[in-house]
Amino acid sequence: MLALGLSTPALAQSSARPVAARPAPAAGAHPAAAASAADYRTPDPQNVLVIDTTKGRILVEMSPEAAPAHVERVKLLTREKFYDGLNFHRVIDAFMAQTGDPLGTGEGQSTYPDVKGEFTFRRDAATPFAPAAQLAGQTLGFSRNLPVATQPDDLMVMTADKKVAAWGLYCPGVAGMARGEDNDSANSQFFLMRQPYPSLEKRYTAWGRVIHGLPVVRAIKTGEPVVDPDKMIRVRLLADIPAAERPSVRVMDTSGPAFRALVERTRAVRGADFSPCDIEIPAQVTGGR
Repeated sequence: MLALGLSTPALAQSSARPVAARPAPAAGAHPAAAASAADYRTPDPQNVLVIDTTKGRILVEMSPEAAPAHVERVKLLTREKFYDGLNFHRVIDAFMAQTGDPLGTGEGQSTYPDVKGEFTFRRDAATPFAPAAQLAGQTLGFSRNLPVATQPDDLMVMTADKKVAAWGLYCPGVAGMARGEDNDSANSQFFLMRQPYPSLEKRYTAWGRVIHGLPVVRAIKTGEPVVDPDKMIRVRLLADIPAAERPSVRVMDTSGPAFRALVERTRAVRGADFSPCDIEIPAQVTGGR
């Protein structure tokens, strides 16, 4: 019921294929290499998920602006240790790694009620947003770490709430919530993207993005189902980890000049093919255990 793609024909059919991995930008001086401490921000530790797996550590910055109810559900289950020990039960190489099912079959969930879909969100001038490109009447960019598409800012003056619609882009590292055929059937299962998959956009709730450990996500053992699967050994909020064990986490500020330089360099290399999915936002993670 809650297995992404199994209960949704558009994803199960061969016509909906993962986007192939894009080659890295051409070699040269990388803007992140010249960035200073001022070009980085410290994410809210209440919104950073630390997932220790059998393949290594993954850090996900959650996006309450985009999906407040889903973020709260993930926090609730994390603090109840619901996710500890659960398998990555469905992992597709050029697609995603799915977990969060206590049964390990794709049919399980928590005892809490399902969560209403948050496939889009409303963005105003105060919502963090860094534009990166214009495309067919949409603005592409980043809400902190989350890649998003949105209606242009100019439309804000024309709406009753002074906001415009936005939605997460399913780029590598994006965290999405699995669901059944009912749009409002997300519960505990989630998936981490290994490669871009734009056909999920506005159909599955995007609630965060990996800021550290994307190679770990891509190293998780594949299968449908997975034989002898990798597991989430322990899942915690960064804020709940004792100070002596807590890693130091800094992420490049998408509103700063170093990030704008990174975007412009990537756009110059990609040309008309540029996508926010081409950008992995630099992070600095040190210490912790």
